[in-house]
Amino acid sequence: MQRGKLRIYLGAAPGAGTTYAMLEEAHQLREQGRDAAIGLAEDHGRAETAALKAGLDSVPPRTVEHRGAVAEELDVDALIARAPEVALVDGYARSNLPGSRHGKRWQDIEDLLDAGIDVISTIDIRHLGSLSDAVATITGRYEDETIPDDIVRRADQIELVDIAPEMLRLRLSLGKVYPAEQADAALSDYFRLGNLTALRELALLWLADRVEEGLEAYRAQQGISDTWPARERLVVGLSGGSEGRVLLRRAARILSRVTGGELHAVHVSTANGLAAGSPRELEQQRQLTKELGGTYHAVTGEDPAETLLEFARGINATQIVVGISRRTAVARFFGGRGIGARVVQESGDIDVHMVSHAHGGQGTGLKPPKDLGLTRIRVGLAMALLLPPLLQLILAAIPNENFATDMLIQLCGTIAVALLGGLWPALAAAALASMTVTFFAVPPTGTLAIGKPENVLTLFLFLAVAAVVSLVVGYSARLAKEAGRVRAEAAILDEVSRGVLAAEDSVAGFLDQVRELFRVDGAALYVRGPDGRGDWELAAKSGTAAADPADAGTLEPVDEDHLLALNGRALSQRERQLLSAVTSHLLAIQQHEQLTASRRDNLRLAEGNKMRTSVLRAVSHDLRTPLAGIKLAVSSLRQDTVRLPPEDEQELLATIESYADRLDSLVGNLLDMSRITAESVQPLLHPLSWREAVEAALTSLPPGRIRVELPPNMPPVDADAGLLERVIANVVENALKYAPGSDIVIVGSVGGVGTATVDGRPASELRIIDHGQGVPSADVVDMFRPFQRLDDVSSGTGVGLGLAVAKGFTETMGGRLLAEQTPGGGLTMVVRLPLSTGDPAE
Repeated sequence: MQRGKLRIYLGAAPGAGTTYAMLEEAHQLREQGRDAAIGLAEDHGRAETAALKAGLDSVPPRTVEHRGAVAEELDVDALIARAPEVALVDGYARSNLPGSRHGKRWQDIEDLLDAGIDVISTIDIRHLGSLSDAVATITGRYEDETIPDDIVRRADQIELVDIAPEMLRLRLSLGKVYPAEQADAALSDYFRLGNLTALRELALLWLADRVEEGLEAYRAQQGISDTWPARERLVVGLSGGSEGRVLLRRAARILSRVTGGELHAVHVSTANGLAAGSPRELEQQRQLTKELGGTYHAVTGEDPAETLLEFARGINATQIVVGISRRTAVARFFGGRGIGARVVQESGDIDVHMVSHAHGGQGTGLKPPKDLGLTRIRVGLAMALLLPPLLQLILAAIPNENFATDMLIQLCGTIAVALLGGLWPALAAAALASMTVTFFAVPPTGTLAIGKPENVLTLFLFLAVAAVVSLVVGYSARLAKEAGRVRAEAAILDEVSRGVLAAEDSVAGFLDQVRELFRVDGAALYVRGPDGRGDWELAAKSGTAAADPADAGTLEPVDEDHLLALNGRALSQRERQLLSAVTSHLLAIQQHEQLTASRRDNLRLAEGNKMRTSVLRAVSHDLRTPLAGIKLAVSSLRQDTVRLPPEDEQELLATIESYADRLDSLVGNLLDMSRITAESVQPLLHPLSWREAVEAALTSLPPGRIRVELPPNMPPVDADAGLLERVIANVVENALKYAPGSDIVIVGSVGGVGTATVDGRPASELRIIDHGQGVPSADVVDMFRPFQRLDDVSSGTGVGLGLAVAKGFTETMGGRLLAEQTPGGGLTMVVRLPLSTGDPAE
């Protein structure tokens, strides 16, 4: 069965029209003759959106009762059985209520896609994992329901439902987004013009990155290397010298003239180690790149200029910034063009900026590699042919009759040839020099005959010395070359270590580094199946990855159960050796992740043990006291020999009921505290009025000492009805307990500009005021900790969890529970919750 296609409508803010656009497309599909059915479409009370649902086939959702409220959930089984061509499912990032097939709605949609059903869904940018912090910074409202970007990017199509901020605010003011009574609060909070403008920009930039990924994939599939100037991308070539900071700042100034440009800093490490640079300087440049909003890349290559251009073309760069050569004029004369000059000449349609700096033309400070290349051998052979006759001409002009002088001069020339060209040019120079000396200086002169035996020995020693010197030169050159390679590999491993640490020491960060380092299309980590002997399964990837590691270009075993695979260009033997060394970092990362997970589990176990110990210590008496009272009262009622008066029986029954209520309260608080500690409380937030919550909370409390003085028409807050009821009940009960001679007054107020806020949002407050003995300022923090009670209260009154549970529930709903001194004495507890925008949360 062919898998279905997923299409997602992306909105910048609630009310942008994603559900409306989804339903409009369903009508268009119906007109085209396609079978489209609504699985779940939330209109949030918006008349225009609800009207679009009319005329469309709908699969009834499941109804789920949760915390006293009835909610609708997607009926996946019924929708699969209905098998429409296209299913409409709202809220791609939403969480499902307990009892559903999956925890997240996107997992339900995966089941529909696997069943061959095309799906259209919706999502707001506040639910995207990479943008949730940015959205919270802008709006002051943190979103608990987020989804990783990679899951959203799996969609076959993502379309932005764009709306001008002014138009969205107009729709809001007309009551087309939220009820009219909530519009003013929303316009002054989440839907401020600046907020909506920033959210719109975030959505556009995120979608632009998604489009860019598609463009890169197309260029890779089509083998296109020409630059397409879709977006300004500027590559800065770093040599490892201090001039790199100058280049980075110049590149940042160039990009400041455009909008949406990207800065990429690239350092190329070569096999001979010449381009390794200063590790300290490179680290400073890495940090500077991050501060300027760019990304730092470390790659390897035999030719820095060619590698830099290959990287630039690979990311579709439009400009390159390089510094003028640091080599002196003499070095440039003998060594040819510098890296910058080659980049300029071979850049093609990429613009190149050659930036001058203080170190230009002053030398690199690095020794040239002692590697005997073909050029040195050729020059050495030329010197071997020219230098002996030239030296003999010079000797002829200097009167001497000593055969040894000629031999020493020629030996110096031969050694010079050996230092430059190595073994074979030195042997050629020695042979030609010996024949030259024999012809011009060894009696009888003018012939190659040697008259004296000692002259034969001298010439033999001459050849032996030349051969030994050339062998030593060649050996030292090989050692220098190997040392350069080791230095380069060490620098590369250092870059990998720094890069992985900068990526928060994760497997994903490591794979990104490997892909850039070896300039391949993709890097993937595979693990064996659950039994340790099964097929390889993809665990993590960067770039493209093959479903089967056998299809990858390069395979590198990590251990028996892990395999690293690279796709793209083939690696050389030297690069494969380097890859093997780099892979050791992956083992360290895996061990670190395992240790981190173990540490997290150990901390959770330690907290659980601490909580259990505290519970046991607390309940040893606090639960035993009411149980003993109940047992005593029941035993008295069951006595057959004694007939109790009716009023005594009623008193004993009232005692049993009182102690049972106390036990219920103690057990309830203990269970709630365990849920809070385990972070398993999931509030169902929706607009709720303070009066409803207070009336529900006070039903089980004695009314005589409690006065409710809430102002009329207080706007609703975002809260969970059950949790808020428990918060108010616990706080009021605590006030009744610790202020026995005082009335408890409950008042409310609404925050505005410069008053009560929660995370930057306007908030409303409920104040529970008593005039008891109060709590010293130094003890306020301890008051909210579990198992804390005032010193003068007997242990039989509770386990000290009431305020801890109230604080945990309030913070779970996104609010704050505070304590203030009551003027004139006593304690005021403040429950502060954000004003509702009218948009029910998940």
